[in-house]
Amino acid sequence: MSFSAVRPNASSNETPPFEKSYYERQRDALVREIGVSLEHVLQNINTLNRSLEGVIAVGNEFGSVEALWSQFENVMAKDPDTERDTKEDDQGKEHDQEGEEIGRNMTVRSNANQA
Repeated sequence: MSFSAVRPNASSNETPPFEKSYYERQRDALVREIGVSLEHVLQNINTLNRSLEGVIAVGNEFGSVEALWSQFENVMAKDPDTERDTKEDDQGKEHDQEGEEIGRNMTVRSNANQA
């Protein structure tokens, strides 16, 4: 939308009737500057987008390597002392169960002897 100042022609030395005011010239200059700046922003965003796509592509190439290292880490994370303790606990439970059974058998025998 453009506003123009219309002035009556009093003499031939005056400016043409459709000359833009100072405000309109400044506004047009700022609008052009904003347009150029937005074009630069758009170009920079596109460049950033391409760079990010490249980074993601490189990262995806290492997916299989990461999975392999994760498996290795999980295998190495198993502590042999923990496994040994677990086996000892299992053996201890078996020994305790045998002891309880022997104790019950002795109680049964002593009760039978008393009767």
